[in-house]
Amino acid sequence: MHGYEQQLVEFLQRLYHTIGWPGVVVIMTLESANIPIPSEVTMPLAGWMLTSSRTAAALWGGFYGALGCTLGSVLSYALGAYGGRPFLEKYGRYVLVTPHDLDRADRWFARWGDATAFFSRMLPIVRTFISLPAGVAKMRFPTFTLYTFVGSFIWAAVLAVAGYEFGARWERIREIMRPFDIPIAIVLVVGFALYVWHHVRRAQKYHENTE
Repeated sequence: MHGYEQQLVEFLQRLYHTIGWPGVVVIMTLESANIPIPSEVTMPLAGWMLTSSRTAAALWGGFYGALGCTLGSVLSYALGAYGGRPFLEKYGRYVLVTPHDLDRADRWFARWGDATAFFSRMLPIVRTFISLPAGVAKMRFPTFTLYTFVGSFIWAAVLAVAGYEFGARWERIREIMRPFDIPIAIVLVVGFALYVWHHVRRAQKYHENTE
């Protein structure tokens, strides 16, 4: 993982030297379109290389980071909204998803969707993939877009300011945050295992009742 991040750093340095803030938008767009490029690397490096003050790091880092995140999230949302549900309704049984699961996702986002879209933007790993289920659940698009931008602005601004403050030692930020990746990943893996166990039983029962 560290080797991958080092290669990413070298690539980002060349990109930022060449095109500046548009490079931040592109990378953050890719991250939010389900490509796991850690913003904990992208934004601190931008704060160090592209800003000359704490205020500039907060404002421009937050804005361009959030812009990219929102663009990528909209793409992922559209995939879920216009391709995800029909696909899952047709082929969901092969990945243990039933119409009951889709209906429950609808109810979840109807009740908690706003908070989910906002707070997930400040969680490593989770923030990259939250837009697809939001699209499948048909969360209100204007609200989704607004909360995605605001949550992403806060996250990107904090990381950019941290990069500016640390200066050439900005990689220390990633070292501090890296331990949180493992607990979050473990929670996701355990949650997925429980999901599979529960849905094997539910899917078998559902299809037995509909045959």
